Amino acid sequence: MSKTEPLDQDPVFQLKGSMLAITVLELARNDLDSLDRQLAAKVAQAPNFFSNAPLVLALDKLPPGEGAVDLPGLMRVCRQHGLRTLAIRASRIEDIAAAIAIDIPVLPPSGARERPLEMPEAEVKKKPEKPPEPTIKQTRVITTPVRGGQQIYAQGGDLVVVSSVSPGAELLADGNIHVYGPMRGRALAGVKGDTKARIFCQQLSAELISIAGHYKVSEDLRRDPMWGSGVQVSLSGDVLNIIRL
Repeated sequence: MSKTEPLDQDPVFQLKGSMLAITVLELARNDLDSLDRQLAAKVAQAPNFFSNAPLVLALDKLPPGEGAVDLPGLMRVCRQHGLRTLAIRASRIEDIAAAIAIDIPVLPPSGARERPLEMPEAEVKKKPEKPPEPTIKQTRVITTPVRGGQQIYAQGGDLVVVSSVSPGAELLADGNIHVYGPMRGRALAGVKGDTKARIFCQQLSAELISIAGHYKVSEDLRRDPMWGSGVQVSLSGDVLNIIRL
């Protein structure tokens, strides 16, 4: 080979098969509230076992007559408990269409026999005799723009962004969220169920806002007279209230 011949003849990648451990969540009923409660109880038994666990959502075993599944809401419930959805398994046309709409891979129904997941005994915790003392964590402050594709989580406290939030970015906080700039991505406050959490921003242009699992998407938000304004968002019952700052 001459010195002037390009060196990119050598392969720079290989495609290989792999046997990865991926959890399958097989949905038996279309009930997100019950799923949220039961997942919380399961994760409390072995939190490290579920942390950032890759997940396939199996919708192909839902009984006939179950209504349409809120796929983004279902994925959000799983994400709040540490489960990261890689794909769904479905046979119903409406479930496949919902997955395609948000660019989630769809797997065909499984004919294999799957065994229930066994949690490691070392992770299972005994019920404490008294509740642990609450841990107060410092507010997380972000001073640079949050780019599309970034996910920022303030665990146990508030999240403050002193800049803009781009489309495709995601903000999560156990407490409140403050954005001192345009908020164009997704903002989920009170992700552990704090119904008193609030969202504050100088310009509401979000793709989604959520407090304690109750949410509105951009299609609803654009019809609100506060769209594009400085607002605060709070939860009253099951309703998100948006008022001017």
